[in-house]
Amino acid sequence: MSKKEKYAVGVDLGGTNIKLGIVSQSGKIIKKTSVETKAEGGPKAVITQMKKGIKEILSKNNKEITGIGIGAAGVVTVKKGIVENPPNIPGWRKVKLGEIIEKEFKINVHVENDANAAAIGEMIFGNGKNLHSFVMVTLGTGVGGGIIMNRKLFRGEFGAAGEVGHITIEYNGPKCNCGSFGCVEAFIGNSYLINMVKKTLPEHPNSLIWKIIADDLEKLTPITIQEAMEQGDEYAVSIVNDMGLHLGSALASVSNLLDISTFIIGGGVAGFGEPLFNAIGKAIKARVLTPLRKRVKVLPAKLKNNAGIKGASALVFYKSDKV
Repeated sequence: MSKKEKYAVGVDLGGTNIKLGIVSQSGKIIKKTSVETKAEGGPKAVITQMKKGIKEILSKNNKEITGIGIGAAGVVTVKKGIVENPPNIPGWRKVKLGEIIEKEFKINVHVENDANAAAIGEMIFGNGKNLHSFVMVTLGTGVGGGIIMNRKLFRGEFGAAGEVGHITIEYNGPKCNCGSFGCVEAFIGNSYLINMVKKTLPEHPNSLIWKIIADDLEKLTPITIQEAMEQGDEYAVSIVNDMGLHLGSALASVSNLLDISTFIIGGGVAGFGEPLFNAIGKAIKARVLTPLRKRVKVLPAKLKNNAGIKGASALVFYKSDKV
């Protein structure tokens, strides 16, 4: 007798959008939607949006839902479903997110750091399937990380392990949303990156970026930079190389500390593709201990923008199946 397929709702709480999906245990997304995060409204507004998205996706569903998995930025106390200080949501201190959502929908809820959830998704459904250990890096509004060691998620003492985006790469660098200075996120997170390009683009009047954005800096996005890079624009290529240098420098420290040499890169900004991955790999190899250099691998996330949704759903399956 075949085992009945299970389904879960996966919720990927990002700084800009909340992505939601109904996912089968085999990793197939049955339905998908997204709502605006409304982060500027603080935790109350964000939770209202999350409830709205969950209601919307459940209303279109005819499958029996085993549970809801939520991947959220910030420090997560897994057993209590508490999310603390997500760096891109103002005013959010310590919120019992799991309890709030469980009370609303009367379904078991499992909460995990979003990058950890993405790492689990990549380990089970993606390019981490055949790897014993790797570090997952998510590039988007912020820069997140999840550490898989010997096929297990490493959370650290308080659940805060893997915050790659908050490794200091310049001790007197720009201030980061987390409150520190010179974090890698403060160089390559979406908003920081766009602000940097807005400031320096006037120094490059011949850049193709000007043509792509029709001389309107408000139209500047990572996609416009990518488009210019793909057409060989020198300035755009230099931006991507700098991103690779900044992130690769941080990941070299991770590699030296943990003796892990494989990195899976996902998230929207990972769309820069091979040029970015090559720049990251080059920076890591130039900085890791000599015996590690030949082992360094930088891989694209197979699940791409679905890593958060699938990883969040996986939290439910592993809780229910004890896999």
